[in-house]
Amino acid sequence: MPCSTRTRSSSSIPKDTLRASQLSVLPMAGGERAGGRATRLQSNRADAGLRLPARPARRRARLSSPGAGRSSAAREALRRRLLGLIEGNRVMIFSKSYCPHSTRVKELFSSLGVACNILELDQVDDGANVQEVLSEITNQRTVPNIFVNKVHMGGCDRTFQAHQSGLLQKLLQEDSAYDYDLIVIGGGSGGLACAQEAAILGKKVMVLDFVVPSPQGTSWGLGGTCVNVGCIPKKLMHQAALLGQALRDARKFGWEYSQQVKHTWETMTEAIQNHIGSLNWGYRLSLREKAVAYVNSYGEFVEHHKIKATNRKGQETCYTAAKFVLATGQRPRYLGIQGDKEYCITSDDLFSLPYCPGKTLVVGASYVALECAGFLAGIGLDVTIMVRSILLRGFDQEMAEKVGSYMEQHGVKFLRKFVPVLVQQLEKGSPGKLKVVAKSTEGPETIEEIYNTVLLAIGRDSCTRKIGLEKIGVKINEKSGKIPVNDVEQTNVPYVYAVGDILEGKLELTPVAIQAGKLLARRLFAGRLEKCDYVNVPTTVFTPLEYGCCGLSEEKAIEMYKKENLEVYHTLFWPLEWTVAGRDNNTCYAKIICNKLDNYRVIGFHVLGPNAGEVTQGFAAAMKCGLTKQLLDDTIGIHPTCGEVFTTLEITKSSGLDITQKGC
Repeated sequence: MPCSTRTRSSSSIPKDTLRASQLSVLPMAGGERAGGRATRLQSNRADAGLRLPARPARRRARLSSPGAGRSSAAREALRRRLLGLIEGNRVMIFSKSYCPHSTRVKELFSSLGVACNILELDQVDDGANVQEVLSEITNQRTVPNIFVNKVHMGGCDRTFQAHQSGLLQKLLQEDSAYDYDLIVIGGGSGGLACAQEAAILGKKVMVLDFVVPSPQGTSWGLGGTCVNVGCIPKKLMHQAALLGQALRDARKFGWEYSQQVKHTWETMTEAIQNHIGSLNWGYRLSLREKAVAYVNSYGEFVEHHKIKATNRKGQETCYTAAKFVLATGQRPRYLGIQGDKEYCITSDDLFSLPYCPGKTLVVGASYVALECAGFLAGIGLDVTIMVRSILLRGFDQEMAEKVGSYMEQHGVKFLRKFVPVLVQQLEKGSPGKLKVVAKSTEGPETIEEIYNTVLLAIGRDSCTRKIGLEKIGVKINEKSGKIPVNDVEQTNVPYVYAVGDILEGKLELTPVAIQAGKLLARRLFAGRLEKCDYVNVPTTVFTPLEYGCCGLSEEKAIEMYKKENLEVYHTLFWPLEWTVAGRDNNTCYAKIICNKLDNYRVIGFHVLGPNAGEVTQGFAAAMKCGLTKQLLDDTIGIHPTCGEVFTTLEITKSSGLDITQKGC
């Protein structure tokens, strides 16, 4: 079908009124440092041809009160005046009269016949303060610093790039109106958080969300990976496995039961999917209450500020927006071998699998691989993990090996240094039978084995390559598909932002996406300045023995600070709940990594034990506040708990002393 365009009259839709304080800037590729002793405001009309004298007349324009020390009220007044210039002019250029980059930009607008207002930062009193406040507004300390219809273009290079792509001409259409203030592409955690916050702030918002079915045909509702095929069902299945262990422990605590205990996969998955369904409905209801338009269609850019939405029936509709937020997330990666997409499943399929997977091979050593293998083994299945190299890449490797060792001791088999090269179906069924041929990564050896289910958990790919980003010039990392952004989640195209797992160099965690989405909406539409802090973000791997961490791994800490500048305190511990049950003394482990050169500040926190997520969350807040070893020593622990072990750490790794425990 042809692409139909939705339009609104300019009287019914306000123009984009994005304030400069809500915008961010991309790093400049050239230009002068914004500074000097003063600035001058020149109003240049199109008929004047923007031909500036080599040295403008020295009429001084005082934008703020002089003086080295400025009160907060005076500073805010200057900020408002600068914002007034930005919002009150179609084109506002902060410049230097002698800067060649500034001259090029002025000549560009002159050739387009566009009137500009220019503030020369070397020709006005109190220029240092003007420079400082302007840099706070834009995060840019170079000139020229250009705004077009209140949208921050950046500097000379970015403006010329926008002119070549047609974006500049689009922004210069003074009377243009858009269907929406904001369109969010992706209905996951980050996208929904951003959309709802923008709607609360009075903006007209749309969310486009469409789940492309997995190769096995699995699809799901609103809410993204975390709710449907990630954190929520994973933690609930992990809980199912923990309950199995609790049943075994119960007899030691006096509970007597004679009936045979068994697990029913279908009962578990039905209950979990019912809960997820209620969450999907809750998200839809929340969007409706906030007047956010939800469209279950696949979004793809067709030109600047315009997106095509294609529904399940193939019907296409186009929408326009002043700004866009990309929150498309990631999907599981496949091996690229014969039989992988035909016969293997991923985490996209596992949590709603209509039958028990039976004997399972988990391929991969990511946290997804270990978590899934852990709860499948915990409900009584025969599970093997095939590992290409190391466990939990990116995490502390001492902790990763302890996680693997515990799983191996409790029945999970590991095939190390092997990769699958062929998956062949031997029998159909629910489950059927699959033959897996694998090759050693260290030699010519091959092995083969028969499984009921093969689960791939070898990583995830960003969903950025098929949404038309190339049509509007948004840059992505061609190798990973990730999107580079600046420190306020802005892409290289000024009106396009991104949050969540698709960001290059950022953490792939649901709470991070939610925080970034909310703060982004507040910056765009409420004049707020707070940025998402990606440092010291806590997380937990929900393996049979949980692993919680915050801050640096020991390897990363050594790389950054050098081993001689660190002190590592550690201990094994025995949870009281495990003593009567007779479980695994000297298996749980705690360690902190301290920077000797910074008052023994805790830069890495790691715990392996029950309820590790709950333990880690509180210590993460303390690390945000600058937690030191002395502060931990001064903290009175809650007895008897696992968390109290961090208030009594005494043994350092460098001492080589024994850390095994004899009692609670």
